[in-house]
Amino acid sequence: MKILILEDEVPAYKKLLNYLNDFFEIEVQHDWARSIKDGRTMLLQNSYDFILSDIQLLDGISFDLFDEINLEAPIIFCSAHDEYLFKAFNTNGIAYILKPYTKLDFNKAIEKYKALFQKGDYNNLDTKIITELKSALKEEETNYKKRFVIKKSTGIQLLNVNEITLIEASGDFCIATDTNGKRHTISQNLSSILKQLNPNKFFKINRSEIISIDYIENIENHFKNRLLLTVTGCKEKPMTSTATTSEFRKWLES
Repeated sequence: MKILILEDEVPAYKKLLNYLNDFFEIEVQHDWARSIKDGRTMLLQNSYDFILSDIQLLDGISFDLFDEINLEAPIIFCSAHDEYLFKAFNTNGIAYILKPYTKLDFNKAIEKYKALFQKGDYNNLDTKIITELKSALKEEETNYKKRFVIKKSTGIQLLNVNEITLIEASGDFCIATDTNGKRHTISQNLSSILKQLNPNKFFKINRSEIISIDYIENIENHFKNRLLLTVTGCKEKPMTSTATTSEFRKWLES
């Protein structure tokens, strides 16, 4: 068995690989691509039993790749995008798991793949489906911030929103932590930043901190109905406030 993983986030890739190896109880043969460019090369040179794919890659959306190459392998999408995107699926050969997915969610998707493929019920992803998915995605992301301009002593740098794990208020400014643990100063206050972010991916857990759902590694119960979060790239564990914990739990399950 050979599998292609299309995932631009390193923690998410490692999570998928661990789940794969645990499910099949062997070290699964696989290729990994973080971009449309690398994914194209791998798909043209190899054949795969199935594909695990995020939607947003480093240089574009995976739908563009699937629109370009005629695939025979079934695709399981692993994404943080809302479920309405997947109403466009009209074939039994495709499954999806929504981030932050659990091991149980992942196993169910693989079991579905096995059952459908063994029975011969799999249908290829056709152009109409891809067009509908791309249209839904474009509508969802139209109004949300893609990157921040960061002014540093060495010049101006760009910080992609999908690389931010935590944003903390610091006076009239904010500090954003990225996936590598680097901290960047954003010349805006927390309220202003929150309005620019996709509410399905970012949540204000207390008066001074916003977290990204894609980078929550662990959640622990804490005193006074609070939750301690382990977040990629952060040494300290941010904590929900008593007032936000209930809404935060609902947000995680939405």
